[in-house]
Amino acid sequence: MTASTPARSNSRNVLGAPLKVCGCQPMTGWYRNGFCETDPSDQGQHSICCVMTESFLRYSKAQGNDLSTPVPAFQFPGLKPGDHWCVCAPRWKQAYEDGMAPKVCLESTEDTALQVVSLEQLKEHAHQTIS
Repeated sequence: MTASTPARSNSRNVLGAPLKVCGCQPMTGWYRNGFCETDPSDQGQHSICCVMTESFLRYSKAQGNDLSTPVPAFQFPGLKPGDHWCVCAPRWKQAYEDGMAPKVCLESTEDTALQVVSLEQLKEHAHQTIS
């Protein structure tokens, strides 16, 4: 899979187009398929594709969600700056409000995130320039 590979489902991104893969190294997503797709059983709503930064990883750890420490029992290698990861929409909103939100890959962020944050907020933190 590559960053331009479309999802195999009917999931849409926040721009209204087919959802693209977020990341596969490490494998991310609620379904661990590389896509930030969710369903009602995903209470965290892992729908926002983010590019990890050292400051966000520190912030997340301080909030009780350590994403940088490996957990071999769950085959989780720990994240490092530059990794792409599906972040919970409410956690991203909290980071946004605290001035700590990481960059967002809009094409890989599921449209369900718009139930929690606005498209304008996401565009403020867009990883790449959009037209």
